[in-house]
Amino acid sequence: MYVSSDPRSSLVNAAKPTETRVHSRYFGSQLGLFYDAPPQVSDENGETWISRGQNFVVAYSAGLPDGLFARKGQIDEYAVIIPDKETTVEVTTKDGTTTVPGYSVVFIPPGDSRIRLVTAGTIVRLFTPKSLDMAEAAANREAFREPHPNVPPFEAWPEPPGGLKVRWYTLDVPDDPSRFGRIYRCTTFMINYLTPRIGPRERDKVSPHHHDDFEQCSLALSGAFTHHLRWPWTTNMNIWRDDEHLYCLSPSICVIPPPAIHTTTAESPDVNQLVDIFAPPRMDFSLKPGWVLNEADYPMPAK
Repeated sequence: MYVSSDPRSSLVNAAKPTETRVHSRYFGSQLGLFYDAPPQVSDENGETWISRGQNFVVAYSAGLPDGLFARKGQIDEYAVIIPDKETTVEVTTKDGTTTVPGYSVVFIPPGDSRIRLVTAGTIVRLFTPKSLDMAEAAANREAFREPHPNVPPFEAWPEPPGGLKVRWYTLDVPDDPSRFGRIYRCTTFMINYLTPRIGPRERDKVSPHHHDDFEQCSLALSGAFTHHLRWPWTTNMNIWRDDEHLYCLSPSICVIPPPAIHTTTAESPDVNQLVDIFAPPRMDFSLKPGWVLNEADYPMPAK
């Protein structure tokens, strides 16, 4: 349910209709409150908080100058968000070293790689649970010992015709009222860096909606948010869940499982910056012409 000015109001015709699903069980949300918990890693490179969903792992790092974040034998493509313009990193792979400015999204190929912070700053790395070391380091790993209901197994999207390599994209893109946020995708992730909101969200223009079969990670980088979740009633009252209204400061993540009806309200009087993360990429967003800003680099799956 979207107001008419919301670009997502046109999504109803973007994807093929699917059969109505009757869910037999639900799983609740997951929170990673990085501002209110000790880091999972603290060393000469900085501090890192790690939390996960069914199909993704988020590693939020407050890095020090010359901080190194290396991967050895990385199994699949992973993503990096550099939220601050003042932060510069170097990404090194077998193909050489790429300098990436701040306020960017980076996709890094499998194999050996290294991220070096030229300046102190924040980086957010995104992995699939195939990176077992990262999945096991997550603070909420015990919640995912068994697959969660209603989330299909992860399937990567096709590789680019020229193969996987370091690719980075600036987030400094003008707003467009016909497009929802700033969306980038790779083989493993879709990242939607939403337009920052100054001040609280209007209470008469919220957007309650649900996803049948994929989870959403809402990453709060600045400000404060309340994530509102409601689970549909079924004929089986034993699986009903109470509504959730989860107030979170930054930095934090909220993992929203399907098929919870959800919407999020910004709460801070200052800048509220939210990033929505999906693994694998969303098909409905990908079907909207011009929404995915790097769509030419990463092909759609075969129909």
